[in-house]
Amino acid sequence: MKCENCTKTECSKKKKKNEGEDAALSETPLGLGDGDEKSEFHRLADARIFLSDCLACGNCVTSEEGARIFAQNQKELFKVLSLNKRCDSSLHRLVVASVSPQSVPYFAMKLRLSVCEAARKLCGFLKSLGVHHVFDTTIAADFSILETQKDFIQRFRRQTQDEHAFPMFASACPGWVQYAERVLGDSVTPHICTAKSSQQMMGSLVKGYFASHKSLAPDKIFHLTVAPCYDRKMEALREDYYTELYNCRDVDCVLTSGEVMQIMEQRNISVKEIEESPLENIFGGTCCAFVRHDGTTSDGYLAHVFRHAAKELFGTDVQELTYKTLKNKDFQEVCLEKDGETVLRFAAAYGFRNIQNMVLKLRKGKFHYHFVEVLACPGGCLNGKGQAQTADGKPERAELQEMEALYTRVPVQSPESNPHIQELYSTWLEGEESQKSREMLHTKFVPTPQNAARVDMKW
Repeated sequence: MKCENCTKTECSKKKKKNEGEDAALSETPLGLGDGDEKSEFHRLADARIFLSDCLACGNCVTSEEGARIFAQNQKELFKVLSLNKRCDSSLHRLVVASVSPQSVPYFAMKLRLSVCEAARKLCGFLKSLGVHHVFDTTIAADFSILETQKDFIQRFRRQTQDEHAFPMFASACPGWVQYAERVLGDSVTPHICTAKSSQQMMGSLVKGYFASHKSLAPDKIFHLTVAPCYDRKMEALREDYYTELYNCRDVDCVLTSGEVMQIMEQRNISVKEIEESPLENIFGGTCCAFVRHDGTTSDGYLAHVFRHAAKELFGTDVQELTYKTLKNKDFQEVCLEKDGETVLRFAAAYGFRNIQNMVLKLRKGKFHYHFVEVLACPGGCLNGKGQAQTADGKPERAELQEMEALYTRVPVQSPESNPHIQELYSTWLEGEESQKSREMLHTKFVPTPQNAARVDMKW
């Protein structure tokens, strides 16, 4: 989790009181493999992320968590791929990769391709390494948005009985969620939507539906995700996403877009040499076109929930959303008026400075929004620190602008138009309101009591 204006010097001052076993990790690069190990795979460059570079509230990453994040690197993937080449089939695992929609524009920009071409090249490259299936994750984002919409409608209808109904915060960003749990505490966590993020929705689909469809135990599948930020590594380690019966997680390993690009570079092959392959879906088909959701760079939660609420609660069809920029371009609001009264007030708050202002207003009772799409990175998920960062840790503005331009050219698809959604609700999930649906598509957020006092922390 990283603040956009945090510097190594400032964080070092904050972390002086956190010496001890955690200090041993303060200069350990996360995601770096053992350089002395010999293998057929190329050694990668050091991942440029350090605990001393992060928000450094003192309790974000424990020494145990740091070690587990350290293990989520390319070495873990290569280990599984190597075991798959051995004669002992009992060691073999089906390797599945899920690619975040916000990662593909990064590869398009780096490889000088269109987004669709980049998706096919990335898929082909991963398969050349030994990955068996490379999935498009649109259906996971569809589920996440639809469950968020349901949660919002339920909160709206019970708001007079529930003091924590509003504002409702999106749960898509793991950096924001972890900050809320470990720093803000129970004054904020009840306001967070319980729908899983798209990454973890995909984890449920791969280790649940897809595993069953393939007649495989979940632990016989190695699930890799390619994501734009390092916070996804921490998200994959949450207790809720671990199945004790099979001793496995819904997502086994997360590699950032930048880490995958390093693998490409170290293998020293040209773009032309990479054989194209279409992305797949969990039903066994291929995806001819790469699509996105309307709205922001994080699957468009605000836009879809706003339109759905306007129609469901007030019978109003909203075609185009009018965004009003407030303090800065990373804090915008959208409102719906009916009979001269504002009946829906939504906002998008990106970056920790805006998050801090939002929380302070909430505590003072001056934050009157129904729904807020919260993202830790200024500029949204395309600006994830695993893909839009220079060598010295600063945002790469030109690259971000190019990725944004590429992303906006991708065709838009609404979650409701996905024909497989209702099929999965009625068959695999046993109904939209079933217990299984709740278990597979939702999670819980638990505050850490000792950190509640850190709510006034400044950046």
